[in-house]
Amino acid sequence: MRHLKSGRALGVKPAHRRAMMRNMVTSLLEHGRIRTTVTRAKELRKPLDEMITLGKQGDLAARRMALRFVKSKASMAALFGDLAERYKERAGGYSRIMRLGPRRGDGAEMAVMVLVGGENDPFAEDTKGRRRRPARQPKPVLDAVAEEVRAGEAPKAKAASSKAGHRAKAPAEEGEAGAAAPAESEKKE
Repeated sequence: MRHLKSGRALGVKPAHRRAMMRNMVTSLLEHGRIRTTVTRAKELRKPLDEMITLGKQGDLAARRMALRFVKSKASMAALFGDLAERYKERAGGYSRIMRLGPRRGDGAEMAVMVLVGGENDPFAEDTKGRRRRPARQPKPVLDAVAEEVRAGEAPKAKAASSKAGHRAKAPAEEGEAGAAAPAESEKKE
């Protein structure tokens, strides 16, 4: 049983897993995007969010804690400089995982992980807010009827009679057929 064992093992020993996460966070902070498997990318989100949160704090204690994890001067400069400014108002979710499909060698699902709002993010212009669909325009016939109702007039027969005309037409046809039958019987006599 795996009680209280959170996270994915990723098929490696714990020391290897920690080193891999540190290397991937460092590379992602330095380059803005990395290519990895979907499982590793999902597991990478937590330490990356922790590091960016430390970067947003910006004090000496946060720098020292981040330096225990991030192993590159360029990554530290990006973390406490550009990224801290970019994500100052953002509460979380600093990365985006975009699936690429299976890897050719072993069929593992591959993904590209990018920092949200960076130069490598293809959806950077959409981060300002969700675009909404334009409101549906009323149909012209219904629009004309609505204007007549607002003006206080009764709707014209054309818009309202389409159903009534169909109902009225059916009994008239029966009546015509009924009327035609006696006429034919009169002709025979």
